[in-house]
Amino acid sequence: MLQATPLTEGWILRHEGAGLPAVVPGCVHTDLLAAGVIPDPLLGRNETEVAWVGRREWTYETELPETNGHEQTDLVFDGLDTAAEILLDGQVLGRTRNMHRSYRFDVTGLSGRLSVRFVSAYAEAEAVRGRVGERPAAYAEPYQYIRKMACSFGWDWGPTLVTAGIWRPVRLEQWSTARIARVRPLVTVEGGLGQVELAVEVERTRVEAPLAVEATVGGVRARAEIDGTAGTVRLEVPDVRLWWPRGYGEQPLYDVELTLLHGEQALDVWRRRIGFRTVELDRRPDAHGSGFTFVVNGERLFARGVNWIPDDVFPSRITRDRYRERLRQAADAGVDLVRIWGGGIYESEDFYDACDELGLLVWQDFPFACAAYPEEQPLRGEVEAEARENVVRLMPHPSLVLWNGNNENLWGFRDWEWEPRLAGDSWGEGYYLGVLPRVVAELDPTRPYTAGSPWSGSWDRHPNDPAHGTHHSWEVWNREDYADYRLQVPRFVAEFGWQAPPAYATLRRALPGEELMPDSPGMLHHQKADDGNGKLRRGLERHFAFPEGDFDRWHYLTQVNQARAVAAGIEHWRSHWPVCAGTVVWQLNDCWPVTSWAAIDGDGREKPLYHELRRLYADRLLTLQVRERGLVLAAVNQAAESWNGTLTLRRMSVEGGVIGESRVGLAAERRAVAHVGVPRELEPVGPKEFLVADADGLRALRFPSPDRDIPYPRPEFEVALVPGGIEVTAHTLVRNLLLQADRLDPAARADRGLVTLLPGERVTIGVRGWQTPDAETARSALYCMEPHR
Repeated sequence: MLQATPLTEGWILRHEGAGLPAVVPGCVHTDLLAAGVIPDPLLGRNETEVAWVGRREWTYETELPETNGHEQTDLVFDGLDTAAEILLDGQVLGRTRNMHRSYRFDVTGLSGRLSVRFVSAYAEAEAVRGRVGERPAAYAEPYQYIRKMACSFGWDWGPTLVTAGIWRPVRLEQWSTARIARVRPLVTVEGGLGQVELAVEVERTRVEAPLAVEATVGGVRARAEIDGTAGTVRLEVPDVRLWWPRGYGEQPLYDVELTLLHGEQALDVWRRRIGFRTVELDRRPDAHGSGFTFVVNGERLFARGVNWIPDDVFPSRITRDRYRERLRQAADAGVDLVRIWGGGIYESEDFYDACDELGLLVWQDFPFACAAYPEEQPLRGEVEAEARENVVRLMPHPSLVLWNGNNENLWGFRDWEWEPRLAGDSWGEGYYLGVLPRVVAELDPTRPYTAGSPWSGSWDRHPNDPAHGTHHSWEVWNREDYADYRLQVPRFVAEFGWQAPPAYATLRRALPGEELMPDSPGMLHHQKADDGNGKLRRGLERHFAFPEGDFDRWHYLTQVNQARAVAAGIEHWRSHWPVCAGTVVWQLNDCWPVTSWAAIDGDGREKPLYHELRRLYADRLLTLQVRERGLVLAAVNQAAESWNGTLTLRRMSVEGGVIGESRVGLAAERRAVAHVGVPRELEPVGPKEFLVADADGLRALRFPSPDRDIPYPRPEFEVALVPGGIEVTAHTLVRNLLLQADRLDPAARADRGLVTLLPGERVTIGVRGWQTPDAETARSALYCMEPHR
């Protein structure tokens, strides 16, 4: 039987001639940090002090032990970051130039000093650029010339920390006669009958040895002979239980085991978990353009999505538990789709395992983002090799529902002045419309492929045409008010978002000793977006009086504005289902403490936006929308059952009085949206009025005027301790009440975000991690809308 031995002990990192202890898997930055050679690059402005690390060559060394008892021994690297030379006692075993691939070297009968020498990723990228010529990109760094995580070179939310190292596991594999080289599982289901086709490739030491494979799944067993180096075993599993996205059903998973046999001797075993489900992408033309609707097991979905970036600037630090925590946060917010963005990585098995179990659909970008990518060698061969490996690696996961060619590169070619600058040079189109769809069609025909995001489906239309395919909505954040989200009904919104700073405790940890102000040195360093603070300010000034000199108020209002902006988009687009079939918020997570579009900050703390997503992505949502015929209440019902109830509409004054009231019946079919017209006499007028809509414990509010014009009363409320949290009782209108629990204790978390209370209403806010509860202290951490100062 194949024997795998992790090679994790005894590694050192060569630094100025000395050997520092090294952790494998890991990277140079984390080893230097552990040895005290560099400061924490995520704190203060230390990022600039460690820039030299990415420009240096680095060598990892250990002893390769003697092995015996098997015919072949392989040295296997699951991931090397990125351009490296592997040597044993000074003799070259091989060279690598792709972070996204694994590598295998024959070391049979060998032992001695193993060295992995990494050249600077800058040096490798600049050398390739010298061979293939300049290509335009959104950023000045040379990330498009090397098959490496692009955002390691910095992004508009991330630091420039160009890594190197053995970033995924390394091991010795000893085997005899033959081993399993690759298993490509095709999993289909029809009429309750599950079908599993396992295409097996083997590597041999003995050509003449007769081989067979035996597979089991769901109590079914099948056997097939290996002809040379390949074979296929097929299994039919009756009465399978379907795997569903969260909110639509359960997520049953089936263990698959495939054993390679020589006679009755087991040589190698391959084990995975699979799920039975169908997935289609409906892109048919219709009266509104051409759609982009996910259909799982015949059920059409409005995708409630988030964009995912690497959860740490040093991905080797992300543990299985951390993946599960972050993805559990997503699921708890009502998310059912996670898009793995193209400037990052193909994630580890731990990520997809968690998505399988949680019912989170995965949209996987191939790693291309915001740049023109050369199609010449050595890159072209690397691109196809990595695609082939990762498509097969990820195929078992039922959560994976879409392969996407790139992020914004088709759009960039058309709109970002790339075409004239390229003057006919290759830029990646051959990957997105040629190589990648060919690889997916050959290896994984059960899943849809789309050439890019955004992509209208044809060069006959603008790549970012909202009426066709996927759309990225960034004009709003960059130049407009978030109310302008309501001016369009895209078929599928794959990116949109609004910035806000991280939690207060996150900032205090990241910027020790700094007096916090929006434009203080550390705050500016941890704001990577072009004119980010200017856009935050202009976004605030459209709605609020800007709180000059008051950091705490600025911090609160920017977080309110982020939640409101995203709510404006999602409420509008969900109310237009099925024309609009999904929203994917930019972004779920952060890789360090930074002002960004994230709902969960770099320390894992939920911003108010996170809690707002729980409301926006719930199965049922009430929203007040302006239509041509006037104000309407849209009852969005994504639940499996119809929604019948009573809707209460109240026109109120900000002083708390009820000006008019009405009760009407509410009926929304399953997976549908119902619209109820608001009587003209109940529509609020001017800054002193607003409308409240209530049904089945859900609420929608409409304030027709911006906050800066609303004469809010001075908020009056009582705060009392209750088991597990606090209770707030309002005596006036209290709009957008927020408990910043991390101000009570850095470990404290609240179970809800922004809440608006009418006079006489009360709310219980659960708080965990607060060691010394006190009502007056809690009051000091409560923020809400106040009268103009």
